[in-house]
Amino acid sequence: MRSWHKGAFLLILLLCCLAGAVCLSLFTGSSSLSLGELYHALQAGDKTDTTYRIFLYVRLPRTLAAIFAGAALAVSGAIIQAVLNNSLASPNIIGVNSGAGFCALLAASLAPTAWAAVPLAAFVGALATSLFIYALAAKTGASRITLVLAGVAVSSILSAGIDVLTILFPDDVIGATGFMVGSFAGVTMTALKPAVVLIVIGLVLALVFSYDLNVLSLGEEIAASLGMCVAVVRFLFIVIASLLAGSAVSFAGLLGFIGLIVPHICRRFAGGDNRLVIPCAALLGAVFALVCDALGKWVFAPFELPVGIILALLGGPFFLFLLLKGGRGKIYD
Repeated sequence: MRSWHKGAFLLILLLCCLAGAVCLSLFTGSSSLSLGELYHALQAGDKTDTTYRIFLYVRLPRTLAAIFAGAALAVSGAIIQAVLNNSLASPNIIGVNSGAGFCALLAASLAPTAWAAVPLAAFVGALATSLFIYALAAKTGASRITLVLAGVAVSSILSAGIDVLTILFPDDVIGATGFMVGSFAGVTMTALKPAVVLIVIGLVLALVFSYDLNVLSLGEEIAASLGMCVAVVRFLFIVIASLLAGSAVSFAGLLGFIGLIVPHICRRFAGGDNRLVIPCAALLGAVFALVCDALGKWVFAPFELPVGIILALLGGPFFLFLLLKGGRGKIYD
């Protein structure tokens, strides 16, 4: 199969999967909704109708949150793995999510009425953490495992900072437990709007510069010989990855492992061309988040597990698999 045929087939398949996952998310939950009930409720436009309110204020924001958070974290993970040349890297493992989460909660505590403060602060926190980890890798020549351990240490420090904020500002960080686990429950359109704008910008930039990511993945010497200003391009991709991860964390909390699992699956089927990996990661990340969120609704129904727990149950074993696979000599170089 020609490469562009394969790429088109993958994208169409993922779009179909996304459509199915969206329907699954919209029509499943503690309160059952049928397509007929939803149609009549929306047609009537009665804002006091239970079906109307459940769909517009609960199901729709939650579904959109899963789509954009999943896409953002998956693409962020794909970029980070390519820039750091580290198959174990992802926003949560190297501490980017924790940096975003700490700054997001800090902004929510100090400026609770500023509608754009939380996603912007999350972006700043993610960027600062990303630059620190990259500087560590560049200056010390850290191995892949050392880089992961450094990320774990940074995450621990920032998690302690998050705990301090929840103690100092208990009234301003209501729902911090769900935030630290990672959840789409309770997300509102007000919280989504500024973050979605930033995510869309990040996704567009990732697609536009995906060819440059291919060149960068060849190595610094080859990229420089082809006329690329490696430092500038690498910084650009760190900014894009931080923008995506920080924006997702600002409303979904500290979700883990989407940025680790999805890029590996995409590269397994799409190959190493980031012009295809990036859109595939965005679509598969959205599908993955929607399906995991639906599983969280079903596993202990009528009780509900936050999506972050489902992701941890799936991502933990996958991370161990990568470690064991790397033990045969691929990860420690």
